[in-house]
Amino acid sequence: MAKLVQPPPRFTHEDWTRSNLTKYANADVERQGAERLVEESKRLDNETRRRVEKTQADVHKKLEQRLDDIRYWKKELDDKLAGLVTEIDSLLAFKKRVEKALQATDEPLHIARQCLANRERRLKIDLVHDDVQKELLKEVETLEGVQALLQRTLEEATEQLRLNRKAKYLLEKDLKDKFQAQDIDEYCENLRNNSAGLHLKNGATKIEANSVSPEEWQDFSNENIENAERERQNSVNLRSNIDGILQQVSNDQRKQVDATNLAFSKRIGECKDTKGKLEDHLNRVIGQIKEIEENISRLQKAIADKEDPMKLAHTRLDTRSQRPNVELCRDAVQYRLIEEVGELECTLAQLRSRLADTQDSLKGLTRNQLDLEDDIQVKANTLFIDEVECMGMRKSINIQQF
Repeated sequence: MAKLVQPPPRFTHEDWTRSNLTKYANADVERQGAERLVEESKRLDNETRRRVEKTQADVHKKLEQRLDDIRYWKKELDDKLAGLVTEIDSLLAFKKRVEKALQATDEPLHIARQCLANRERRLKIDLVHDDVQKELLKEVETLEGVQALLQRTLEEATEQLRLNRKAKYLLEKDLKDKFQAQDIDEYCENLRNNSAGLHLKNGATKIEANSVSPEEWQDFSNENIENAERERQNSVNLRSNIDGILQQVSNDQRKQVDATNLAFSKRIGECKDTKGKLEDHLNRVIGQIKEIEENISRLQKAIADKEDPMKLAHTRLDTRSQRPNVELCRDAVQYRLIEEVGELECTLAQLRSRLADTQDSLKGLTRNQLDLEDDIQVKANTLFIDEVECMGMRKSINIQQF
């Protein structure tokens, strides 16, 4: 038997009317809510658009300010770099002057030492510690002191150049970073909402761990500038010192070389004068030797001339001693002959004594001649060393102003 299907429930007219009214009310509520949402959305859109525009304008303004700051510090760095580069070139030129001045001391020092070595070849009494020797030793000491001073100055210039280049490197590195930062911020400044290549990136809003504050950024460049200015000023002061040192060492060298040359001139003049006097005395001694030799010849002849009278007197006395007996008389002749022999012996003794004295004088004059000739040779050797060798070399000394 077939199952009976229950008919759908039946609603009353009131239910139908209430249902319609309820749907009308719900629709009105949703529609009103939707209208409010649309209005609020419009207001929110306008507000956010204005806020975004304001924010973007503020960002743009801050980018402009940041670019102004970068350009300002770039100019400061550029100006300081230009000054430092100029100073490096100037200090390099001064360093070359110091190197040239140091090199120029080698020849005068070699000459002074060679003069001292040459003067060690002076002979005997002329190997004296005279004013020339003192001035030469002082000249060597002065030149060695000049070399030491110039070497220290050269080392200071080299170190200052290193510090200048280091400061220059820091400025250039800072400038390079600021060029890159300027390019990046100018690119960002020119970007617009419709620019190509815009993209989203996760984590873009994070603050980089190695980032610095604006104050630190400014202090970094300011410190580089102050360091560069400090090194530039130190370099300027060093150049001023170098200029004074070069003038001082040039004056010291010239003054000492002039003093040594003057001592040489005086010594050479003194030596020439002494040599001339020695030669004059030698000529006199040689003349006196000739005269003494002639006197010896005369004395020897005088002694020889007395031999015959002495023989005669002795012969007479001997012959008269042969007289016989009473004829052997002590007469006047006998006494006079005895007196004659005595006189002749006295005369011979005087002549022989005078001859001995004259011969001693000849020996003394001969020794004196040899001494004078030797001393003249010593003086000639000294003059050759001082006037020809030493002064010949010293003519090439040219103390320049570097």
